[in-house]
Amino acid sequence: MIKKVALTLFALIALTILAIFGIASMRPDTFRIERKIVMKAAPATIYLIANDFNHWTKWSPWEALDPDMKKNIEGPGVGVGAVYTWSGNDKVGEGKMSILESTPDSRVGMQLQFIKPFQATNNVEIQIAPVEGGSEVTWAMSGTNNMMAKVMSLFMNMDQTVGKDFETGLANLKVLAESQPPPPPPGNPAESMGAGGKIVTD
Repeated sequence: MIKKVALTLFALIALTILAIFGIASMRPDTFRIERKIVMKAAPATIYLIANDFNHWTKWSPWEALDPDMKKNIEGPGVGVGAVYTWSGNDKVGEGKMSILESTPDSRVGMQLQFIKPFQATNNVEIQIAPVEGGSEVTWAMSGTNNMMAKVMSLFMNMDQTVGKDFETGLANLKVLAESQPPPPPPGNPAESMGAGGKIVTD
């Protein structure tokens, strides 16, 4: 009797697992998560912040999750070739960001590599477009969904989870960018964030 019950339970568990993987296999092979915000700041101002990993900790939505997180900047720290690595608690894990593309005042393209608690490589981009009264900034992440990611998507809405972090980060970036002096007109050698790449902080 006990053996029969055990076999029945085993069969039910096996069928459940097969069903989960069967449903997961029909999930999209790729994903894209993005959020937008309008800032009362010039594209040049926002670009200088986003293109420099030395300013990342000032607006990253994940900084507060681990005050003891180990961080390191490799390479120039600014523009193509800049690398930012981190390692911390279970909430932040371990990973690396590398700037691969940098178009002045309009776009910063990065590769985001997660090492712990799981391994994944995604593309991240920050797009900046001038609009009336300031700039529209889009923060997006895209990549491929392996089977494990597809299974996880059945139980967790990644767009909502990561999207909420993006919204927090963009709000932080907005505060930082709007606190900077406006860049000088083209050809004006005056020292400012727009001309000299300086960030005003507390």
